[in-house]
Amino acid sequence: MNLFLCLLAAGLYLELMRHSPALIDVQKNEDISKCDLSPCLRCIDRVKRNAANPSDVIRLLKQPAGQTRNAVRAADYMDHAVKLIKRSLEARHKRSINETDLATLQVLQSVSALTGCSIQQRPTNCSAVPNIDTFRSANSICNNRQNTRWGSSNTPFARWLPAEYQDGTSLPRGWSPQQPINNQILPLVRAVSNRIVNAININNDPQYSHLVTIFGQFTDHDLTFTPTSPIITTYGGPTNCDQTCSNIEPCFPIRIPSMDPRFGINSQQCIPFVRSAATCGSGQTFGTTTARQQLNSLTSFIDAGQVYGSDEGTARSLRDLTSNRGLLRVNTQFNDNGRELLPFVNSSTNFCANRRFISCDRAGDGRSNENIALTSLHTLMLREHNRLARALAQLNPTWDGERLYQEARKIMGAYLQVITFRDYLPQILGPELVSRQLSNYPGYDQNVDPSIANVFATAAFRFGHTMVQPFIFRLNEQYNDHPNFPGPFLHLTFFASWRVVFEGGVDPLLRGLAGRPAKLNTQSSIMNDELRERLFKFSATLASDLASLNMQRGRDHGIPGYNKWRRFCGLSQPQNLAELTVVMNNADLARNLLELYGTPDNIDVWVGGVAEPLVPGGKVGPLFGCMIATQFQKIRQGDRFWWENNGVFTAKQRQSLSRTSFARIFCDNTGITEVPRNPFLYRPRGAGYTPCVSIPAFDLSPWKEDGK
Repeated sequence: MNLFLCLLAAGLYLELMRHSPALIDVQKNEDISKCDLSPCLRCIDRVKRNAANPSDVIRLLKQPAGQTRNAVRAADYMDHAVKLIKRSLEARHKRSINETDLATLQVLQSVSALTGCSIQQRPTNCSAVPNIDTFRSANSICNNRQNTRWGSSNTPFARWLPAEYQDGTSLPRGWSPQQPINNQILPLVRAVSNRIVNAININNDPQYSHLVTIFGQFTDHDLTFTPTSPIITTYGGPTNCDQTCSNIEPCFPIRIPSMDPRFGINSQQCIPFVRSAATCGSGQTFGTTTARQQLNSLTSFIDAGQVYGSDEGTARSLRDLTSNRGLLRVNTQFNDNGRELLPFVNSSTNFCANRRFISCDRAGDGRSNENIALTSLHTLMLREHNRLARALAQLNPTWDGERLYQEARKIMGAYLQVITFRDYLPQILGPELVSRQLSNYPGYDQNVDPSIANVFATAAFRFGHTMVQPFIFRLNEQYNDHPNFPGPFLHLTFFASWRVVFEGGVDPLLRGLAGRPAKLNTQSSIMNDELRERLFKFSATLASDLASLNMQRGRDHGIPGYNKWRRFCGLSQPQNLAELTVVMNNADLARNLLELYGTPDNIDVWVGGVAEPLVPGGKVGPLFGCMIATQFQKIRQGDRFWWENNGVFTAKQRQSLSRTSFARIFCDNTGITEVPRNPFLYRPRGAGYTPCVSIPAFDLSPWKEDGK
């Protein structure tokens, strides 16, 4: 057997080179920029030449990095290796080799070791993790001392229901377009987007500000990131996923229906789509079937990972280690009226390189540049960390930089936990769901797995896409449209960090978030065309469609259909037009859905969820309300470092944290002098706006060491 394994190792490399040279070429160097022939470099070059298409941006944005790249690389090696072994065994004569003799668990384990997958699954020695009882590790390993990987970065998403793949193991729902599911053919996701999701008119939310929308995106980037396969050419051939409309791993392109309003009659185009990376060992079958699982590269906790990073390497790279003051790095080329800006990415190969030669900003999450409103929140939180670190240094002159950094980071994580549960989730879920599942803190439970559910990441928490306005608002000191820097269309703010540097800084953007309403999601106006028709549109004509991407991603991940999730949440499961009409409270919408899908069972869960009538006092329907409440319930109960858990903070510190104010964070870190006391609630200026001098400062005195 040892000889066989040695031959296997050599054979795997040769087979991988022969069948998919891009797999080896791209992966063998840790620095992808050294791969001169890499397809990724070609898309970087197109970005720099202002010739990018949306798939270039999505590919670069979702490319794994650091420890995530190691995990994804190992998983790709293993997935392709097992397929090659099976193909080779199936081609041999049964008398010359018996598949059952070699296709064993031992072989699978050996392949896991050869490809690097076994390293990803090794047990963790928690005693070797520094300060594990006082501070979180960047990757949240050992948050749970019994199940050390629960909630940590680079682990699989949780499955609340079994995956449903076309082949039972790995192929997406709809991979074979004419293969029926529940006796019906799945509609093209672009057809669903055109007919159901298209926004006829944009209505403003009468209650909530646009901050609710962008804070939701900011929170999502603390909890979920699903990297795509780093292999962008098809397995077994040189075809780039941009150049094929066929389903060939890892390409799963979005086909265009006939009579598409944007693409025309019988268009031969398609929207490129690359499958999400698999986790190690999933989707393999040697005698048993294991469904393909996807990777969450972030921690599952509300821990400000989007500010600090979710692995030790990223966290360290964001720190200012030139001093011993516990600060985060800031931009050394530009400032915002004397205030700090995010540092630039230390590379010319980034999405923003073609924008006035300004690099993308660097933050704990690589998506901080997706739009300039999101960038403004990242900048605000960078400043607040540094403000806290400096204030803590004055309180405790003996603390070194490590202590200052960790204490400020711990406070920042608690800030976001308080604001999310006290100010944000009640606006989304409504009072009934909050009262039922998220009211009083029940205490830490080591038996609760806080891992993010696949359906939460791919569907439920993408409800926020329906609340995005087509503009990014910028307001002056009187909360009127800024005369010098009017609010641009959303698609003109994608990866445009130069707009923050040269167009008034973050103050007008933050006023725009607090002083303008969110978009109201209605059944006739689900998603604005800035996202549906112009997503990541630069100079290219083929912009992407976020609604189609959401549904295609759900199919890629094997997410079950609408009714199975309704059953999971204890809701009715409509079987016909009359019953679906009751659920949707809209006969025309129900009819359109059934004409597309044939049966409610097949409705993609994202579109079914965002189409439901909103719960009283909330911004989601009953299905997504159930999923979001369940997920945050698990996040809170399964977090050993939750701010209310005994021993994490002192009683006086908890009392101070409970009074934290988003409005005060605005005031402390900007030139804004007047702000709504609750910036999540929309109101015209003058009705509830408060001068900053009247908003209580955050009390840091309980952190003075001799006062504990």
